[in-house]
Amino acid sequence: MIDEIVGYTIFHLILNTIGGCIRWIYGSIWRTIFNKPKFTFKEYLYGPKKSKNHWDKHHMMNNGIVGFIFIIIIIGILV
Repeated sequence: MIDEIVGYTIFHLILNTIGGCIRWIYGSIWRTIFNKPKFTFKEYLYGPKKSKNHWDKHHMMNNGIVGFIFIIIIIGILV
């Protein structure tokens, strides 16, 4: 039970949020340049509003991967 709480906290609060922030910044700049409709920050964290699966696992996985890569890069720069 504790492992699930700690694992969820590490993944969701740290990696998902960092990855979502990076994807949101990149997506906002990219969509502004190419004049496309923008997504909200919440959509980058949890998936599109119009998705049938409200808690879209693919977006969380992408955010986790981006967050993990970002942390590895930061650690690499600092060490």
